[in-house]
This record gives sequence, structure tokens and C-alpha cells, in this order.
Amino acid sequence: MNVPSTARSPVATEKSAWPVLLTVDEAAALLRTTRRAMYAMVERRQLPGVVRLRRRVLFRAEALLDWVDQKSAPLPKE
Repeated sequence: MNVPSTARSPVATEKSAWPVLLTVDEAAALLRTTRRAMYAMVERRQLPGVVRLRRRVLFRAEALLDWVDQKSAPLPKE
């Protein structure tokens, strides 16, 4: 599995560092969850950017990263 690694959070990485389409394993690593949870979220239509090619399930990296950014809570001000 080729997942970009940085000192920062994987979500905070540049979008260009990720491939255009992610496999289930890559998307699960990005969201820090399991393959089983990813398939469950796909079935419930909870994830954006899902691409189905015959039996394969792929994810648009840009759509997932945007979705995570939208779901994140604002940082508390000091």
C-alpha cells in the first residue's frame, strides 16, 4: 500500500500527493478505519467520490479529502 507519509496528519497533506483514485485499503488508511467499515459506509452511501468499476470500488481522493475537511471541527482559539 503506497500511502504518502508526513510528519503532519495524513488529511493535512497536499492533495497532489495522493493518486487520483484510491483503493479501499488506501482510503481506509486515509480515514484511519477498516476495510469492513469502508464497505459499510459505501453501502449506506455515506462517502463521496465512490467509483465502481465492475466489482472494484475506488474512491476519488480529492472528494474524500474535501469531505474530511468539511467534517472537521474548527480549532479552538487560544
